[in-house]
Amino acid sequence: MEEAMEMEVEHPIPNSIKRFGLKNSIQTNFGDDYVFQIVPKDDWTSMAVSLSTNSVKLYSPMTGQYQGECKGHSDTINQIAFSVSSAPHVLHSCSSDGTIRAWDTRIFRQVSCMSAGYSQEIFSFSFGGSSDNLLAAGSKSQVLRFEFVFFSIEILFWDWRTEKQVAFLEESHVEDITQVHFVPGHRNKLLSASVDGLMCMFNTDGDINDDDHLESVINVGTSIGKVGFFGDNYQKLWCLTHIESLSIWDWKDERNESNIPEARSLASDSWALDHVDYFIDCHYPGEGESLWAIGGTNGGALGYFPVNYREGTIGSPEAILGGGHTGVVRSVLPMSSMNGGPAQSRGIFGWTGGEDGRLCCWSSNNSIEVNRAWISEALVMRSSKSRKKNRRHPY
Repeated sequence: MEEAMEMEVEHPIPNSIKRFGLKNSIQTNFGDDYVFQIVPKDDWTSMAVSLSTNSVKLYSPMTGQYQGECKGHSDTINQIAFSVSSAPHVLHSCSSDGTIRAWDTRIFRQVSCMSAGYSQEIFSFSFGGSSDNLLAAGSKSQVLRFEFVFFSIEILFWDWRTEKQVAFLEESHVEDITQVHFVPGHRNKLLSASVDGLMCMFNTDGDINDDDHLESVINVGTSIGKVGFFGDNYQKLWCLTHIESLSIWDWKDERNESNIPEARSLASDSWALDHVDYFIDCHYPGEGESLWAIGGTNGGALGYFPVNYREGTIGSPEAILGGGHTGVVRSVLPMSSMNGGPAQSRGIFGWTGGEDGRLCCWSSNNSIEVNRAWISEALVMRSSKSRKKNRRHPY
């Protein structure tokens, strides 16, 4: 172990804002490699971390202890998730290598692989369907015809139990599909979002096809980066774009509830730290209509900014995480019990990962004594091929 330098922000912070202390940090790799995404296992005994080395590493979210690594993808991993409740130890990952792979995290071995085909990239996936048997994925394929290159944008469907492809949709989007999500509480509804600025809602009951199953289309007007659901019965939909704007929609009524095109400026004006350069995610605690936009600076500071979508405003951050990262943060995993995390988290607020290759654990108590960092010798693995990816276009 080695002592970390304490990096305190000199700007005054209002008393109403909670400042979280850095408990420890893990250097996952060295060189230009960095963290893409952090996701938890349902029982919180593990968290999976996708890296720019095209691998996934697993750690204990309670202690930070390294558990093992899943390797097999040959290109960028675009999403990971513990997705099937009947097999909680199975982790899925999708990649620009055109595959969705399943890993048994007890032995760190691949147990299945579904392929979208030659020259295909998969950017997002989701499990759902009325019988919970569907695996949907957003993809793009490159086709060469008569010396011209054509791109086919598709939503692919497999029955994950048999690993057989059962349907595809190819007429709804004209550019990369960045997100697919089955709607919580409405397992037959699938939402897709794309660089073409459209969000499409499909009914996945029966024999899925373009003509009969597209229910609605919402035009955001600019390239969509990330979407999610919140509110009563998950009827509200938040949308973050690649130009860092935020909008809120009622997906059932296809109604725009709020547009906040200057979200970064509003967030920046609400605190005394550096300008907010990007949004990582939105956080919904699981009840009511509370929503936070999680913004960050290029220097690695983070803020949880409350969103008042009815008034179209973003308030002063209710939490600040500073002094852990030295670059852009890619992923945030909240852990406090009020956010659905484990009650035994022992004062851990959550974990973050970024382009500095670090995983940072944040303490929800006020003790500065927990400000320590450590590096595991088991993780000293330099990638033979490092590739920088644009944060706004990770696919």
